[in-house]
Amino acid sequence: VMASMAHLQKEKLRLQEELLELQEKLAAQENNELSLSLQLQGQVETLKAKLLEQAQEISRLRSELGGTDAEKHRDLLAAENERLRQEMKACEAELRELQRQQQAPCRDCPHLQENARLQEQLSQLQREAEETRAKLVELDLEVQQKTNRLAEVELRLKDSLAERAEEEERLSRRLRDSQETIASLKSQPQQIKYIIKTVEVESAKAKQALCETQSRNQYLQEQVGMQKQVLKEMEQQLQRSQKTEAQLRAQITMYEAELERAHGQMLEEMQAMEEEKNHAIEEAFSRAQVEMKAVHENLAGVRTNLLTLQPALRTLTHDYNNLKRQVRDFPLLLQETLRSARAEISQAIEEVHNTNRELLRKYRRELQLRKKWHNELVRLKNIRVFGRVRPITKEDGDGPEAANAVTFDADDDAVLYLLHKGKQVSFELDKVFPPQASQEEVFQEVQALVTSCIDGYNVCIFAYGQTGAGKTYTMEGTAANPGINQRALQLLFSEVRSKAADWDYTITVSAAEIYNEALRDLLGKEPQEKLEIKLCPDGSGQLYVPGLTEFRVQSVEDINKVFEFGHIKRVTECTNLNEHSSRSHALLIVTVRGLDRSTGLRTTGKLNLVDLAGSERVGRSGAEGSRLREAQHINKSLSALGDVIYALRSRQGHVPFRNSKLTYLLQDSLSGDSKTLMMVQVSPAEKNTSETLCSLKFAERVRSVELGPVSRKAELGSWPSQEHLEGDSSGSAAPPGRGHASPSPGHLSSRSASIRRKLQTSG
Repeated sequence: VMASMAHLQKEKLRLQEELLELQEKLAAQENNELSLSLQLQGQVETLKAKLLEQAQEISRLRSELGGTDAEKHRDLLAAENERLRQEMKACEAELRELQRQQQAPCRDCPHLQENARLQEQLSQLQREAEETRAKLVELDLEVQQKTNRLAEVELRLKDSLAERAEEEERLSRRLRDSQETIASLKSQPQQIKYIIKTVEVESAKAKQALCETQSRNQYLQEQVGMQKQVLKEMEQQLQRSQKTEAQLRAQITMYEAELERAHGQMLEEMQAMEEEKNHAIEEAFSRAQVEMKAVHENLAGVRTNLLTLQPALRTLTHDYNNLKRQVRDFPLLLQETLRSARAEISQAIEEVHNTNRELLRKYRRELQLRKKWHNELVRLKNIRVFGRVRPITKEDGDGPEAANAVTFDADDDAVLYLLHKGKQVSFELDKVFPPQASQEEVFQEVQALVTSCIDGYNVCIFAYGQTGAGKTYTMEGTAANPGINQRALQLLFSEVRSKAADWDYTITVSAAEIYNEALRDLLGKEPQEKLEIKLCPDGSGQLYVPGLTEFRVQSVEDINKVFEFGHIKRVTECTNLNEHSSRSHALLIVTVRGLDRSTGLRTTGKLNLVDLAGSERVGRSGAEGSRLREAQHINKSLSALGDVIYALRSRQGHVPFRNSKLTYLLQDSLSGDSKTLMMVQVSPAEKNTSETLCSLKFAERVRSVELGPVSRKAELGSWPSQEHLEGDSSGSAAPPGRGHASPSPGHLSSRSASIRRKLQTSG
């Protein structure tokens, strides 16, 4: 309690010092206000001097012009100004008295905060007084301005009266001159009459004088008329001067009314300010009393609180001592806690590391198992189906028909959705590529199948879809962005080079197309020559095409030349659906023969890359004539492919492979002796949703076909030398293989030589 009392005493001393500082500031402010009031008094004296000068000027004008009503009003205004000055002096005296009362602070009052509030109220009243003084100054300035305007009006009236007097005097002189002239003229005609009477008996000379006299008389009469006209104009000018005088008097009356209105406003404002000042003083006094009473009540409450705070102070002291002991012991507790936390964190980190190592081991084992079972699934299932959606292009047009109707599952890259006739249909394939997928991404998914060709397996990759869906782009691509065909051969060359230390490989390429149900050789001399598909005579049951050109490739440059040569001879035309529509089914047959030099193991693998012609509706494509016949054959062959897929899916005893050249040529790829991949190409445009729906349903049917295990073509035996390989092709039949040529003796070497010459010329 003693400490609290000491603290209160210090607070009291600090408040007293602040009060003294505020009193000093108030004294300085009062000095400033005193100097300001002195300046105002000087300005008032100056105004008085100006008013006296104006009164003297008014007296002088009165003596010159005589007493008028305006002068009476001016006298009244001067008296009113004098009364206002006296009232202003009385207000200043009251203000000084109020300041003197406020300068005597209540030093014995202990409630210094209340004193500060009263001082703030006093400063507010002083600001109000300053505003009142400013308004008085403005009113004095307004009165002075109106007085100046009245003086200017009087000067103008004086000038106008002087001008009027001068004009009247000038007119009176001219009138007198005219009257004298008229009188003289009146006196002359009698003499002329007398002369006329006497001249009647005189001579011709007298007659001439008479004529001259008559002309002069006429001239004088004209002068008299002119003088009368001038007199009339002067009378009109006199009337105008009288009107001007009346207007000036009206202006003077208006100015007097304005002065009276300003005086009334000034009186009302002075009265309102006086009432506001008295009301503010009364309110400040009443508030001071109320606040003083509240301060006394607060002081009594503080004393009561001091008495009740003693037990609380003892409790706080005890709590403080306990906290002090806890703070002294806190570093030891903190160190112990940190040691235990570090130990727990280290143990947790070790457990996480062990868990991560175990998870990594399990992950690697799962990857191996996944790869193993994936290969087993491919071996057992045989046919895999990938889907690829092309982007919206300018050929799709604008408007609702070009809207995107295909969406994808963000969590599953094997599912896509098609919006058809307001309903969303879902399809599940082995893999789905969105429009933004690149050629490289597509090939990464199929390159495992391509490399298995080197190990002696038969592989077939074919693209299916409506016309304009992007099948040729996926399979062939462009020069800057090649497709599966060229990338597959490049990959084969890369794998052959990596195994060159132990293996010898030979890669041969054949290209054919099925146009209007006729099989044609794209690398032969006569591309219009029709070829037939036959069974191999060795009894293996596999198919070959007699007369189909087989060209050996040894580098990427050879591949480019083969592709260019075959692309030139392939049939493409422009339709309403596709500017470069493929009108035939294109087949690229790649045969890879290998020999293990250490064991003598020979392998033969074939890679069939098929670019099917697009299905189309004749009504939409606008096909006519030969284009119509081509479309009919294309749709017939694709329908036969659908029948084969249905028969395989339903496990029928008879599969109609021979219904079409296309299905007959793909018999080995679809009968379980090949790893087969179908790339279904679809368009996302709204106008193509019917064709897209048909393509995706066909893809699901193909995906459900399960074939037997794939066999590897490998046998032990001696492998001929490189020279024997190049020369033996003309003396012996080619080894049997699915979809591959087995030319007659002597035919292969001549055909290959001619192809080499053509490629060298085109290169």
